[in-house]
Amino acid sequence: MKKYNKLVRDRIPETLDLKGIPYEKRIASTEEYRNELIKKLKEEVDEFMKEESMGELADVVEVVESLKILDEFKDVEKLRIQKKEERGGFDKRIILKGEKD
Repeated sequence: MKKYNKLVRDRIPETLDLKGIPYEKRIASTEEYRNELIKKLKEEVDEFMKEESMGELADVVEVVESLKILDEFKDVEKLRIQKKEERGGFDKRIILKGEKD
């Protein structure tokens, strides 16, 4: 049986209860929650890179949305818009080739 100790979506315990699967549950501290979200982001990006599905991308977006609520990242949307205005987005599909120091 595979062991785990990770941040999960809010309704996962309900699913486990319905299936009669035993588990232990606790609530993360603020610092642990932040760290677990960052680990979850890597996990979800890795899964998206393997599968490239809409479902996996939705998981990445969900983690990003959760990170955006944290105090240290609360202004990220403002910064994203500012960077897009200054440097543009990726809409024009520009690929550069060259050398970088």
